[in-house]
Amino acid sequence: MKQYRIDELRPKDHEEIKAYFEERFGSSQMEGVYWIPLDPDLLDEVQAAHAECQPFYFAVVLQPTTISFEFLIRTRNRVRCDCIRYANDAQRDSIIHFADSIFETLKILT
Repeated sequence: MKQYRIDELRPKDHEEIKAYFEERFGSSQMEGVYWIPLDPDLLDEVQAAHAECQPFYFAVVLQPTTISFEFLIRTRNRVRCDCIRYANDAQRDSIIHFADSIFETLKILT
């Protein structure tokens, strides 16, 4: 899996990040997995054409000492479709910016 991963989280960091995600995106149905909506302006041609598959998400997996931002762009409506694919450059850059902004907002040093 292609992903942006930050490790060596301290217990306090983990708790602050977890609270941040739960406040903004709701509690995780699967422990530590959060579905973050992708900005519709970033959809590629195939994703934009698949209205029935929208909205699209990327997953964030929070574990006690790591957080991973997955680059696989998915729909929650289907398991397989041509529109489920790895992030293009703009989507990838947006995910990395999103990740970094959380650490800046929470003033967590990495």
